[in-house]
Amino acid sequence: MSDAPSYGFDTLQIHAGARPDPATGARQTPIYQTTAYVFRDAEHAAALFNLQEVGFIYSRLTNPTVAVLQERIATLEGGVGAVCCSSGHAAQIMALFPLMGPGKNVVASTRLYGGTVTQFSQTIKRFGWSAKFVDFDDLDAVRDAIDDDTRAVFGEAIANPGGYITDLRAIADIADAAGLPLIVDNTSATPYLCRPIEHGATLVVHSTTKYLTGNGTVTGGCIVDSGKFDWSASDKFSSLSQPEPAYHGLKFHETFGPLAFTFHGIAVGLRDLGMTMNPQAAHYTLMGIETLSLRMERHVENAVKIAKWLEADPRVDYVTYAGLESSPYHHRVAQVCPKGAGALFTFAVKGGYDACVKLVDALEIFSHVANLGDTRSLIIHSASTTHRQLTPEQQEAAGAAPNVVRLSIGIENAEDLIADLDQALAKATA
Repeated sequence: MSDAPSYGFDTLQIHAGARPDPATGARQTPIYQTTAYVFRDAEHAAALFNLQEVGFIYSRLTNPTVAVLQERIATLEGGVGAVCCSSGHAAQIMALFPLMGPGKNVVASTRLYGGTVTQFSQTIKRFGWSAKFVDFDDLDAVRDAIDDDTRAVFGEAIANPGGYITDLRAIADIADAAGLPLIVDNTSATPYLCRPIEHGATLVVHSTTKYLTGNGTVTGGCIVDSGKFDWSASDKFSSLSQPEPAYHGLKFHETFGPLAFTFHGIAVGLRDLGMTMNPQAAHYTLMGIETLSLRMERHVENAVKIAKWLEADPRVDYVTYAGLESSPYHHRVAQVCPKGAGALFTFAVKGGYDACVKLVDALEIFSHVANLGDTRSLIIHSASTTHRQLTPEQQEAAGAAPNVVRLSIGIENAEDLIADLDQALAKATA
């Protein structure tokens, strides 16, 4: 099927990248559970290894099932290509890998998933990289944080855990002025609610574990390449603009043009980092994406009802959902996420830390798990779990204070979810 621009999102989420299996005619994308692929002859093998021909070599690099998923996500995001990998965290490292080097830094939002804050503030130091955390609502602070060693700007479209919406265009303009790529984590929004490339993002990363798969079965990650960044405009991105010794001096940007980052992600990133997505995980994610728009509509519908109910409840101090008119981010919904503000937000419980713990333990329908984006409604007390490794100041900045719980609203009956929250709040604040 041709992925023509005239096709709508609902059609593309089912058909993009997928074609009947040439050997059997199978309509659903098969799970190609194989390690290696037979070459036609020695010349064919050499051409593949020299990047002179596109094809399948070894499943650490390329796999037909994963290739369909890559094409589908790239199509939905409006990118030219994508690289799938083993997790959202792997996607973040792979996105930075061609850009960074010892002594280089990334300017990152303070409003990020706690695991990302830890990865950027601690783990990447082992590579000689560093991160500068800045409030992305303070545009002057973002500009001031960029220096000669900055190689990327990183933020989330809808920030986890608070559901804050980033002014992507404003941040993209700052990155453009500095000659830097903007990397946007679009996990919480998905391309159904937000397409960051249309707002100036260079790269989009996903934890496909979450809404894209939608059923809590497999982990995965993806990096989508917009194809719009000029990697040769300066000497900052030598991995993409300068000769690559492992490929006899091939220059990725000169050779592959808009697909330079995508090819580098496979030919170097997956080859050497080995953060491979397995074909069964790709299969589950493909099946999940087929119902993405339907699920996201219900997620958002339920989130609006529940956020409004919580905001009116005297046992609740505040709700951070951007879909509420009271939210300072409400004005960004129409611009950044016109189909809704997502289904991830936090609320503060009167009674603080202890009340939050009691609330979590008293819920019956909501599952207490370290995940989001499931069809099931989920809850977690971030300060004692996903964000517990952060300082109190970092927790506050990330929207994960001790008196706050995070909700990921599922697609169950909204009235049942409200009743569950009601009885749990009664026990937590008695």
